[in-house]
Amino acid sequence: MSGLSRFTLTRGPFSVHSLCRTYASKSRAPHPNAVSLEKAIAMLKAYEVGRPQQTIELHVQCAPEKGQPPIRGSCILTRPFKSGTRVLVFAEGEKAKEARAAGADIVGGDELVNKVREDEVKFDKCLSTPEMLPKVAKIARMLGPKGLMPTVNKGTVTSDIAEAIKFSKSAHDFRADKMLIVHTGVAKIGFTDAEILDNIQKVMASIRENSRGKNKFVSRVHLSSTQGPGIQITDA
Repeated sequence: MSGLSRFTLTRGPFSVHSLCRTYASKSRAPHPNAVSLEKAIAMLKAYEVGRPQQTIELHVQCAPEKGQPPIRGSCILTRPFKSGTRVLVFAEGEKAKEARAAGADIVGGDELVNKVREDEVKFDKCLSTPEMLPKVAKIARMLGPKGLMPTVNKGTVTSDIAEAIKFSKSAHDFRADKMLIVHTGVAKIGFTDAEILDNIQKVMASIRENSRGKNKFVSRVHLSSTQGPGIQITDA
């Protein structure tokens, strides 16, 4: 994401000139305007004054080992900022009843596989019982590219369906793009500074779980908001 439009921040007690949303770069040198996380939050709040529902976004450039699996993960935020996550569960019999009782939005067996194949249902997260997985595998080419294919490794194929639904409803998911950058919302401008900091720390800790022990797994971190600039962070 280079060469994007530049921003000038003049609102509030700060004045930062020529900040730009440039997250992918070969340079490891910090930006001359890089600031602490606490100051970046204050700057974005000044920029977005009067717009408490604007989203604060985290952009993390990763440097994984060659051949490492895709960078992704989930964590429970101190204060979630999204609502209305639609969870789909492939289950039959007693497990289907358990899924509905636990709050799943869409539950079904063979007929649901066909509905998903025909793109008749919309959902944000997908779970499956082990018994249904062979049938769900038939639509893996549809679910996989969207990051929705249930797998044992991700904990989305499970017999403990109630606990999985509870986690899916509250978990915050992320994954890196082809440039190895994780772009993810983390909070709303109207949250307290402490809530924003806690959310960021939880996401960063979850991202670093992908490091496989590499010391410099995270090379750069930027913070931005819906209409604000991208600000490089020195201490995330």
